[in-house]
Amino acid sequence: MANNKGNAPHEKQSPVHTMPNKEVGWDTVQDGEILNHKDTKADAMAVSRDEAIKDKTEHKIHKLDGTITGSKSYGNDPNYQK
Repeated sequence: MANNKGNAPHEKQSPVHTMPNKEVGWDTVQDGEILNHKDTKADAMAVSRDEAIKDKTEHKIHKLDGTITGSKSYGNDPNYQK
């Protein structure tokens, strides 16, 4: 599955996920594509965070069971209100 990194700057990028790998370790995933693999969750989170900052999108963090345990937005959040 291809990611949407070629989209115009005003278009929102897909979230970046830190997810457990099916076999061992942790993956950085965007649009269903594994962008990076690390042995530890902390290392994968650092790569995923940097990718989300670069793409100005959300970083979603998963637990071992696959459920989302947290997220952080690094982009323009259209729903943000003061």
